[in-house]
Order: sequence, then structure tokens, then C-alpha cells
Amino acid sequence: MLKLLSHFGRFIIMMGNAFAKPERWSMYWKETVRQMYDIGIGSLVIVGLISVFIGAVTAIQFSYQLDGTLIPRYYIGYIVRDIAIIELAPTFTCLVLAGKVGSNMAAELGGMRQKEHIDAMEIMGVNTAGFLIMPRLIAAMTVIPMLVIVAAFLAVAGGYLTMVPTHFLASEEYIQGLRSFFVPFNVTLMLVKSFVFSIILTCVSTYHGYTVTGGSIELGRASTQAVVLSDILIILADYVIAVVLTT
Repeated sequence: MLKLLSHFGRFIIMMGNAFAKPERWSMYWKETVRQMYDIGIGSLVIVGLISVFIGAVTAIQFSYQLDGTLIPRYYIGYIVRDIAIIELAPTFTCLVLAGKVGSNMAAELGGMRQKEHIDAMEIMGVNTAGFLIMPRLIAAMTVIPMLVIVAAFLAVAGGYLTMVPTHFLASEEYIQGLRSFFVPFNVTLMLVKSFVFSIILTCVSTYHGYTVTGGSIELGRASTQAVVLSDILIILADYVIAVVLTT
């Protein structure tokens, strides 16, 4: 319990320093743009592949469940659309990014801490928490919701490519399902989830990297802990958001 409180206190202090006024806005802006590129463009391929196959598998599985029932087959498009927007796109994308982007953040900051780069910057009067954490947080909050939107679109496209070219479903039926029973609030729910999840994975990963001590073994352990804790908190936040916004 004391160790948990110690980590929480160190996290609060770190984030308080991270939100301090930047010494040079241009320096922070350049770092933010670099992080946006690394997070966004660097993760686009893996997010796209996973999203297409998630949409495809969802369509196939729901088609299997509908076999022999009286439910119209155009419901396949409806289900793929809603489950991609509400759950699969934001949650799966951020879980994947926690493993890819989060571990990279923890390893990068941990390496800087071990090589005493952070100590050297502090000696020069740089607010290291602000310079190293705030640009990453802003970049993640900006880019990750964009990746989630792309993931939702590709998941729907993956369902279409699975159903229509293989003649499981006519193109008109799938599109009819996509247009049926649309609730605009679901898009808002998706964006809220992606925004919250991006904050979680960035804050957890940067904390583990920024505060790491020891050698390479401790750095590897910190990267692993960052991914595991991020995934757990993302799943818990997913549940809380669903309860608060949909009940």
C-alpha cells in the first residue's frame, strides 16, 4: 500500500511539472510534431491491418450466428458498424498502441534516464518533465482519435470485403445495414473513449520510463509494466465510460 501511494505521489509531482509553462514554445512545438508523426504514421500500418481483419472476422462470425434464423441478413452491416464504432475501434486500437507506442515511450525515456541525458537537461535548467512528457501527451490526444476513426472505417470496409466479393451478402444489403438504426451519439462515445485511452497509455508509459532506475533489466521490466498497466487501466476505463455514458 505504501509503495502504491509512493508511486501515486511521484506521478502527481511529475504531471504537475509537466503542465508547467514551457521555456520555449518553439522547442515544444517541434517535439510535439515529431511525436505526432511517430505515433500516427508509425502506427498506421499495424492499426489498419488489425482493423480490417477485426471487421472481417466480426462479419463472418455474425453471419454464422444468423444462419437459420429469421433475422434479416442486412443486420450484418448494422452490427459490424456499431460494434466497430462503439467497442472494437477505440479499445483494440488503444490496446495495440499501448504495446507499440507505450512501450516505445517507456523505453525511450528510460534510456535517457539511464544515460543521464535527463540529468544533463535538468542541470541546464530545462523542465524535463514538461519537455519530455507534455509533447507526447498532446500528440497522443491529437493523433490517436484520428487513428481510431481510421480503424472504424477500415473495420467496416473489412466486413464489406469479406461479405460482398464472396457472395455471402449483396452489396446493397450490406450498405442498407450500414445506414440502418444509426445513432450519432455512438461516434461521440468512440471519440470519448479514444481521448481517455490516449491519456492513460501516455501518462502510464511516460511515468514508468521517466522514473526508471537501475540497468537494462529494470528498463525492460519498466517497459513491460507500462504496457500491462496501460492495458488494465484501458479496460477498466472502457467499462466505466460504458456505464456512465450508456446507462
